[in-house]
Amino acid sequence: MSTTQPASYAKKKNYIFEKTLGKGTFGVVRSATHLRPDGSKEPVAVKIISKHLLKGHEETVMREIEMVQSLDHPHIVKLIEWFESNDKFYLVFEEASGGELFDRLARGRFTERVACRTIYVILEAISYMHHHNTVHRDIKPENILYRSEADDANIVLVDFGIATHLRHQNDADLHDMCGSIGYAAPEVVAKKHYGKQVDMWGLGVVTFCMLCGFAPFSSADPALFRRQVESADITFDQKYWATVSDTGIDFVKRCLTRDPDERITSDEALQHPWFARLQDTQQDDTQDIGAGIRENYRSKWKSAVATVRATQRFQIVGEVAKANAEHLANGEPPSPLFSDEDESILPSSEPTTPRDEGDTHPAPTPSRWSRLLTWLHSCIYGT
Repeated sequence: MSTTQPASYAKKKNYIFEKTLGKGTFGVVRSATHLRPDGSKEPVAVKIISKHLLKGHEETVMREIEMVQSLDHPHIVKLIEWFESNDKFYLVFEEASGGELFDRLARGRFTERVACRTIYVILEAISYMHHHNTVHRDIKPENILYRSEADDANIVLVDFGIATHLRHQNDADLHDMCGSIGYAAPEVVAKKHYGKQVDMWGLGVVTFCMLCGFAPFSSADPALFRRQVESADITFDQKYWATVSDTGIDFVKRCLTRDPDERITSDEALQHPWFARLQDTQQDDTQDIGAGIRENYRSKWKSAVATVRATQRFQIVGEVAKANAEHLANGEPPSPLFSDEDESILPSSEPTTPRDEGDTHPAPTPSRWSRLLTWLHSCIYGT
């Protein structure tokens, strides 16, 4: 095996790697300091993707790089540069160290006006993407970050790993299942063709959670969870929505409309009456609506989603698991799907291939993957 590294790997010497910020399906995100040629230092976030875990699907990384480089918006994370080694891709992004949306909101009180302003900012980014024929496909709180800890810090939309370009403005020709459990639109879960409107559904779920503190779908049973989403079975319990304005509730309903053709578009949403409260200085807006987030989001919503955690980014069913089914039918081991945080499904005693420093992903055993793949299909496809 050759030890010669790709030419771009020389860029790594310009970075001092620090703590791990998060873990995903195919790698980790670490904070780092960029040592610039002029002697200055720049805090960055580096997404490190294991080629071992991504084997056969390396084009997804190139797609993410091209996607982010094509977008230029104040509320969309910027890619500074990228490089690779024999075993990893390194994507260097501007730092967004202020925390995830709901973690930030859960720290203290916030009003409907704050929620309204936050959603409007995210919506501006979504509208920009849609005008550039780009669909994010994974709008959720974990992908909405604050640039810094400052009270007035900007919000940025991150993680374009499964974002894609449409060929035409009004295309609805996407069909692979991808997104995150709880935020994926009915047409995605039902395996129908879809387009930009899936982003508006995801935004609707985020808004719902912000305004009442609960998730619109909460069953711990994967099959029932899927049916709830497919039918858009949503209720607005007066106990939790009494302090929310009628226009706020209407905005959520328009986003969470089952039929994507009837669902509000990003451009229409920017003109929704709910956002008029941002200009209404006479509006009485002192009611703290953050109690629900503080009390319920982490404990109940997270625990429900944790039941189907292994299928969180179920793009794997659309792009990887189908291919793996063929491998299994032929008696071949499937490609790895999960992250190193799912330690119970990754054997620790398997031999490993020499990798870069810090790569500890072992090879999975086929027998476990056979059972997991069967379970994945039963959860998502209902078979």
